[in-house]
Amino acid sequence: MTERKRDRPWLMRTYAGHSTAEASNELYRRNLAKGQTGLSVAFDLPTQTGYDPDHVLARGEVGRVGVPVSHLGDMRRLFQDIPLEQMNTSMTINATAMWLLAMYQVVAEEQGADVTKLQGTTQNDIVKEYLSRGTHVFPPGPSLRLTTDMIAYTVNHIPKWNPINICSYHLQEAGATPVQEISYAMSTAIAVLDAVRDSGQVPPERMGDVVARISFFVNAGVRFVEEMCKMRAFTRIWDKVTLERYGIDNAKQRRFRYGVQVNSLGLTEAQPENNVQRIVLEMLAVTLSKDARARAVQLPAWNEALGLPRPWDQQWSLRIQQVLALESDLLEYDDIFAGSHVIEAKVDALVAECLAEIDRIQEMGGAMAAVESGYLKSQLVASHAERRARIESGEEKIVGVNVHQGTEPNPLTADLDTAIMTVDPAVEQRVVEALGDWRDRRDEPRAQEALAALKKAAAGDTNLMPATLECARAGVTTGEWAWALRDVFGEFRAPTGVSSAPVAVSAEEGSTLAAVRRKVSATAEELGCGKLRLLVGKPGLDGHSNGAEQIAVRARDAGFEVVYQGIRLTPEQIVTAAVAEDVHCVGLSILSGSHAELVPDVLERLRRAGAGDMPVIVGGIIPNADAEALRAAGVAAVFTPKDFGITEIIGRIVDEIRTAHQLDPLEVLA
Repeated sequence: MTERKRDRPWLMRTYAGHSTAEASNELYRRNLAKGQTGLSVAFDLPTQTGYDPDHVLARGEVGRVGVPVSHLGDMRRLFQDIPLEQMNTSMTINATAMWLLAMYQVVAEEQGADVTKLQGTTQNDIVKEYLSRGTHVFPPGPSLRLTTDMIAYTVNHIPKWNPINICSYHLQEAGATPVQEISYAMSTAIAVLDAVRDSGQVPPERMGDVVARISFFVNAGVRFVEEMCKMRAFTRIWDKVTLERYGIDNAKQRRFRYGVQVNSLGLTEAQPENNVQRIVLEMLAVTLSKDARARAVQLPAWNEALGLPRPWDQQWSLRIQQVLALESDLLEYDDIFAGSHVIEAKVDALVAECLAEIDRIQEMGGAMAAVESGYLKSQLVASHAERRARIESGEEKIVGVNVHQGTEPNPLTADLDTAIMTVDPAVEQRVVEALGDWRDRRDEPRAQEALAALKKAAAGDTNLMPATLECARAGVTTGEWAWALRDVFGEFRAPTGVSSAPVAVSAEEGSTLAAVRRKVSATAEELGCGKLRLLVGKPGLDGHSNGAEQIAVRARDAGFEVVYQGIRLTPEQIVTAAVAEDVHCVGLSILSGSHAELVPDVLERLRRAGAGDMPVIVGGIIPNADAEALRAAGVAAVFTPKDFGITEIIGRIVDEIRTAHQLDPLEVLA
């Protein structure tokens, strides 16, 4: 019997970056030495949203969820002693993708690299930012132009680079079903390809080169049979769209190319050791089927629902990949699902439903129109609400959360304060000071000339990449580049989807929601205010709005009047709105780790405004020690991912309002 040659493993990455460029560079070099075969760069929120570290909205966010890259000097230090010509680098960056790619190219040139050999990916899918992740800056039209210009530039100058990966990962995090995840991602891809085709920057005969460099970044949940079928459906639909809509005859160019990070939404704070087997199952969904196998895989760490993973935690996730690729026989076989009537039936059903939804979106005018109308966002909010309702009712079981909750003491979390990595708060001030030094040392006239040229290009219709490259070389900062484009393009606040989301849980007599409704109504009557009013606020730059939206929807359904203005607000704006709307409670949602800075600021501003007795509750990924500090500072209640019962949370909010107004406890039972 002839032994079959093993397939080459997928690229193995770890999504990483924190504190400073120097600290992240050290982490990258350590990970590469452990056998990681590609880099995946996490940028902090100011970098992602086009703010310098000294901007008011950057407060508490610098270096928290990624590395701050404010200018070319930071990019040099980030990749010091890492030969970029030999590296495959994924950069999770969207609104400022052109800027980061320009700096990456300039650093590669300084290293002496041949830029035509650079390999990697910029995420650069702005649609999913409007729908789920929230790091958008510019309106849809200008955002699509930036993406189009990048694609045209890379096809001609960096031909091995993937200038965009259509990102459905965050759609699933925001509640998307498999049909929605495929349909919305494909609709985005159609919008991008149509824009490139219609721009005239790429001749028709080279559209195959464009299609060949479009990649996807997907999510894989724990329902791994369904997830694997989803990937096969993705493959089939992409082949159909690129052949029929764009006439790409070369089957190799039509190949569906994707990377994956498995689902972080399903990672639990309760019994976090169970996350390891979840991660393994989710990885199998995108590796078992050879015909739909991922090109690159990055796995979250077991403790990401607790806080920032340590290097050891990330190493554990890397070893999971290495054991599967190197010890198992997975890579020795052709597709093991070929001919399975069960798999084929599921894939056929997914394809049919997705094509129908894609057609529906095209009838609306395409993905951009469906974003601006709020259709896509409202569908996701509704789907997410339905999922949360299934968890709360016990219909959807999560081990350790709503079933099998008893547990032995966990040695991994015996000391929660050391079970995660923390970022030194002093890092932010050092980064801000270094930014000032950079501005002082640069050639100021050249920087200002570069910014003026960028604005002129933005006001016209020339490709923006050359002007952006000159900005990078001239020492322009991330915030300056983004503000120059804000001046021309304006900014965009995406629809929240809250007002149009339907009631997702039963309000029948005897239900928990019905009981909470009675509690809300009785409290409002006692206070003589008509309706209780709740302000849901997202201070800082954290764009993960799923939790805030679900609280807003459930509070509305329980009878509250809800004030929710979306993401990216300063503490000052939140307090001003709370006082102006005369709300009874302020709820703050922060998942980026900036709670220690921003929540006390909100509390102090409320006191100065004469509203110090207004209860403030906080939700997010908040370590125990931080939660204790917040309560000591005056926060009424802290909720973390283990608190999955949203209706019960609304009931707790009513209790805090009653306490603040010195009303007797009110028991309203279902």
